[in-house]
Amino acid sequence: MSLPANAPPVCFVLTGDRAKSLPFYRDVLGLRVLGEDSHAATFDVGNRTPMRLTDFPGHKGAGHTVLGWHVADIRAAMVPLKAKGVVFQIFEGFGQDPDGVWASPDGGVKIVWFLDPDGNGLSLTQFG
Repeated sequence: MSLPANAPPVCFVLTGDRAKSLPFYRDVLGLRVLGEDSHAATFDVGNRTPMRLTDFPGHKGAGHTVLGWHVADIRAAMVPLKAKGVVFQIFEGFGQDPDGVWASPDGGVKIVWFLDPDGNGLSLTQFG
C-alpha cells in the first residue's frame, strides 16, 4: 500500500517545555493555534498544514533543522523575526553573510537558520 496522493502531511516538533515553546510559535513566529490537548499544541504552519508541538520530557534539540518555511524574500521575512528577538545562526566556515544567510554556489537557493526555545533547528529558504 502507498500513501494516497491527496494525503496532506502533518509535522511534529518535540518540546521539553510546552509552556515556553508555545508562545514562541504563536507570538514570535505568528502561527495560528488550531488546538491543544494533554499531549500537544497544534499549529497551522502554512497552507493549512498542521504541526504538533509534542510534549517529550527532557527533550533537547538535536542541532539539525527539523522544520522550515519556503519564503519569497528571505531578507524581508527575517525583519519581523529579528524585531521579535530571533537570532539567526552563523556556522563557522559555512560561508554565510553577516546576517547569517547562506547562498548556494549557483545563487539559486538562500537559507537562514534559527532555533526555537528547545534548540530545535528551524529555517527559512528562498528558491530562485
